[in-house]
Amino acid sequence: MKWIYLGLAGILEITWAVGMKYSEGFTVLIPSIVTIAGYLASAVFLSLAMRGIPLGTVYALWTGIGIIGTTLFGYFVFHEPLGAAQVICIAMIGAGITGLRLL
Repeated sequence: MKWIYLGLAGILEITWAVGMKYSEGFTVLIPSIVTIAGYLASAVFLSLAMRGIPLGTVYALWTGIGIIGTTLFGYFVFHEPLGAAQVICIAMIGAGITGLRLL
């Protein structure tokens, strides 16, 4: 369950970050609510994951999932630029996440 909690925390991190973009500085109600709820839920699942996974591993994986997810969302949905160097760096983050999960 600890890895499921961590996965949910990562997905919810993406959710609140994207919600924050849509909230336009917390001036739009529904995205603002999604942002706050997503953040709180992410923190809850993150704390549950920390019960069975070391802090450094949990935090690295959580932020890595968030980085990769928000970058992809920004690229595909908001049409934000993504250069070759950024793709390489995101791939290295993905490799790091995989390494931490496997070791």
